[in-house]
Amino acid sequence: MKFKYIYVFLLIFSLFSCKNENEIRQAESIKDIKKKELIFLNIDKNWKFNAKPINSASQSQTVSWKEWRSFLAELEQKPKKTIGAFQKKSAELSKKVMALNVFLPAEYNNPQMKSRIAILITKVRMLDLYLHLKDMPEKKIVALLPEINIQLVALQNQMDKIDQKSKIPLETGESELLKMIRDTARAIPSSSPLDPNTPRVE
Repeated sequence: MKFKYIYVFLLIFSLFSCKNENEIRQAESIKDIKKKELIFLNIDKNWKFNAKPINSASQSQTVSWKEWRSFLAELEQKPKKTIGAFQKKSAELSKKVMALNVFLPAEYNNPQMKSRIAILITKVRMLDLYLHLKDMPEKKIVALLPEINIQLVALQNQMDKIDQKSKIPLETGESELLKMIRDTARAIPSSSPLDPNTPRVE
């Protein structure tokens, strides 16, 4: 008889504990939804990119450099409604910014331009990573958005600087000097690597 009371008591206790767990889960999910809504509103408010070309060099590249034009067009479109839209947008931006480094016009294929693009790639990929984390670091995301804008301006200024340098006429004899420098660099045979096993005379 005592066992029946114990079983009934355990059954009632387990029912109440399950009910409490469900209520706790519902409260946590409501809290999580409200937190995500606040994160969404904050990101939505700060999601502003300067997608317009700021100088003639950048403007001319929107015509001839397809990847640059595509990246700026993607930046200009602001996602709406959900965090998922921002996640999709950041993934797409990440793909587009990676294409900038692969399909680089010949006049911009230099270390300065590649480093600017590499920094921009890093910032955009960080944004993509932060937006896809389960627990989104809202402050880091909001701080990263103006940094991407700064890198966009720096990249466009680098384009302008390269264009300005290309417009400077060569002085008399400078082209021959550059040619000789290139020719002597080619004329010097590359030394073969030394075999570590050969004895050295010191």
